[in-house]
Amino acid sequence: MTLEHNRPTTEPPTVGARPGHRADESSGAGAQPSRPALAVFALASGTAVANVYLAQPLLATLGAEFGIGEQAVGGIVTATQIGYGLGLFLLVPLADLLPKRALVSAQSLLLAGALLVFATAANTPVLLGAAATVGFLAVVAQSLVAYAAALTGPGDRGRIVGRVTSGIVIGILLARTISGTIADVAGWRAVYFTSAAVTLLLVFAMRRTLPYVPAPTGPMPRRDADDDLGVGGEHPDSAPRYPALLRSTITLFATDPLLRTRGLLALLIFAAFSTLWSTLALLLSAAPFTLSHTVIGAFGLAGVAGAAAATPAGRLFDRGHGRRVTGLALSLLVASWPLLALTPKSLVALVIGIIALDAAIQAVHVTNQSMIYSHRPDAGSRVIGGYMIFYSIGSAAGAVAATAVYAAFGWTAVCLLGAVFSLTALGVWWRADTVSHADAAPPMDAPACPAACP
Repeated sequence: MTLEHNRPTTEPPTVGARPGHRADESSGAGAQPSRPALAVFALASGTAVANVYLAQPLLATLGAEFGIGEQAVGGIVTATQIGYGLGLFLLVPLADLLPKRALVSAQSLLLAGALLVFATAANTPVLLGAAATVGFLAVVAQSLVAYAAALTGPGDRGRIVGRVTSGIVIGILLARTISGTIADVAGWRAVYFTSAAVTLLLVFAMRRTLPYVPAPTGPMPRRDADDDLGVGGEHPDSAPRYPALLRSTITLFATDPLLRTRGLLALLIFAAFSTLWSTLALLLSAAPFTLSHTVIGAFGLAGVAGAAAATPAGRLFDRGHGRRVTGLALSLLVASWPLLALTPKSLVALVIGIIALDAAIQAVHVTNQSMIYSHRPDAGSRVIGGYMIFYSIGSAAGAVAATAVYAAFGWTAVCLLGAVFSLTALGVWWRADTVSHADAAPPMDAPACPAACP
């Protein structure tokens, strides 16, 4: 398996943090975001994606208030994930067409509005509609990942993506802790009012700190069938480019084995992730635990330790060890489920299992994103968005399956389901690794780094 040739070689200047600062959008060789910009990237990404998970420690409360049964309450998470999947396909590719700072600012403003609708929902249809809209707009997190990657040189890209992803991971995990604490103090609606206010503040921070990147002026996708990958010539007329972008996202994953493999891994690992977190609140809020929202949410803090795996995984990818990191992390993911199965007897086992599971998933996730962006930097937002569609499908499927299995068979069956997802992911990696080793050596102008293979 080889990488595409003839990538751009223009080197943009190092990205500063001054308002109005312009940066060229190319391969980014030798450049990286400034520290203030990187901090805003991580904070804004983490806050945006946290909105997808705020409801998880509140599921029992939301089910009781809106009359949703235990077996169907996972539908709130599923609605959010469906919206997230649609946003990944319809919104994230726009960053390959429009100025990135204006795009992420507009998305964040609309996200704040959707959070306010969720906070004031009076019935189940409005609640589910708002949940789907929050998910649709929360994909600004992935637009920010692609934004940061586009401003970073290849030698540092894994590290920078790892740092931004660390922010996302911490946002996901702290979402449960913060959500549970605020809900205990001021009710579940206050959780969403608070998130809307924070999102508005971050819009101001992004406008002041993130560098201006003009709309891409290079080759855009043509409408002809032989140029669906978006590497062809300029538009010969005023034909709309947005539909071509959407078609090229599909074509990229339909024709590229590396993108398909990494997308499938994303689907499976986040199905496993959602299997745990969609049911844990149901287990811990019931007898014999009967824990409060705050205590249930605090278990998310255990996963923050796992988030520390994101940056080292990115560094190892930069050194050419992406394939090996993937295999080791997936093995750890499989090993986490026997520990999680002991939760009814030991909360210590639960904590250790959470740390292992989150560390494994984030190591694979960072490696995946670094690999696919390096593989196709000319279509950065599209490959990130397309990859995250697999993530969203996996998260939604895991939530639906896990809550149904929990209601019918209990916690042990949930852990068995998570282990099946994890073992399947390990098998996909093993198969791809075997095939890539059997391939002929890459061309002389292709990177020899093993991270270029599945």
